Amino acid sequence: MADGTLKVGTITTSSGSGTITLGQSGETVNVSGTAGTGFGKILQVVTATDGSARNTTSTSFVTASNTLSVTITPSSTSSKIFVLLTTNFLVGSSDSFITIFRDATNLGTATHGMGLSNGGIWIPASLSILDSPSTISAVTYQVYVKAASGTTVYLNDTGKGSITAFEVAA
Repeated sequence: MADGTLKVGTITTSSGSGTITLGQSGETVNVSGTAGTGFGKILQVVTATDGSARNTTSTSFVTASNTLSVTITPSSTSSKIFVLLTTNFLVGSSDSFITIFRDATNLGTATHGMGLSNGGIWIPASLSILDSPSTISAVTYQVYVKAASGTTVYLNDTGKGSITAFEVAA
């Protein structure tokens, strides 16, 4: 049987109410024109945790934990990725900075990233960002930190950190 086009005015379930599902799990269904529902839904979620204490003396942003990293493959170039990072960090003296990178791109500012810890204070960090990667290729989101000269940044020293990426239909 040859593939073709189905033209109908209305599709209903056999009971006259309910939900009609198009496509199978993992497939993409494209909708042209204006669709009034179904957008803004969470399409997939990936998460990673790390309970190991980490530290660095780098004065440039570096990955502090290879395990506080998630890779997600958007199903559409219009998808948004909501990234949520929770952890704690401390610097022995002076300041430290924390941010989220998408691959090699700092999603915060070049100098301060997305958060700051003043010297000697444990900071519970909860960072979030709604990103538009505009790709259907895999992207990696990862925590990065940096220290002021002559000090050490500590990450996850008093608890467990996690990073979660949610693909949101746009």
